[in-house]
Amino acid sequence: MSTQRGQKLNSLQHLLPEGLVVSAAWLEDRGYSSALRGKYVANGWLKQPARGIYTRPGAETRWQHLVISMQSLMRQPVAVGGLSALELQGYGHYVRLGKGQRVYLYTETRLAKWVREVDPSLHFEQRNARRLFKEADIEHAVTDLPDLTVPADHTETSQISGGLRRFAWGDREWPMIVSSPERATLEFLDEIPNRQSFEHAADLFTGLANLSPRRLQKLLERCDSVKVTRLFLWFAERHGHAWLKHLDVAAIDIGSGKRVIAKSGRLDPKYQITVPENLDGH
Repeated sequence: MSTQRGQKLNSLQHLLPEGLVVSAAWLEDRGYSSALRGKYVANGWLKQPARGIYTRPGAETRWQHLVISMQSLMRQPVAVGGLSALELQGYGHYVRLGKGQRVYLYTETRLAKWVREVDPSLHFEQRNARRLFKEADIEHAVTDLPDLTVPADHTETSQISGGLRRFAWGDREWPMIVSSPERATLEFLDEIPNRQSFEHAADLFTGLANLSPRRLQKLLERCDSVKVTRLFLWFAERHGHAWLKHLDVAAIDIGSGKRVIAKSGRLDPKYQITVPENLDGH
């Protein structure tokens, strides 16, 4: 192997951390031609878990690696949200481990085909990032992520704008953009009744005693879904967490008119939404 080729291989180990994946275009932009990539694959220095996608051999690639790769390496505006963000931060009651796990990703563009091909046992659920919040919060958050190939000090989980968090994941504490528990709760409620249930939401709310009223206020005032804001306030009153009394409900737009959410349910007179006749235990 020539000195130059050896240097390129060494550089690749620096550019592409173990467990992460990159596209052919990403490698091409950094001087790794199609022929060179083919040679690396043939020699076992790279592997292709999906067409046009490369990773270093040996390390396990989990769904978090794929998200971090999309965000920090390929700069794709995607964030972990909804139930996945709640579970990741310790709020999920129905955590699904191993095969068949569903991962909720919020993005403004269609997920690339390879995302679902790298590990067919993972089920990535794409959601529209601007369905509840019109601003490009996720795009801005991803743009501001640090370069993973540059040595950095200790990374801590931190709040950023738009109800998002820079979450430190794994032994190397790589930053991953996720919805804060407050934003993720609203995203979860948007799934009711077609994809999530009132019963699951009731269980989740039991563990939401530590939400930030300041962040909740900002998100509820920005939320474009009347259904979601009404559902949130309805569940909040049922559970009576301490943060509820700090919310300025009058500043939150809950629209007008009735909303049918639970079919064959009863109409809640205050929030004008249909809810289940009985929600056991709450």
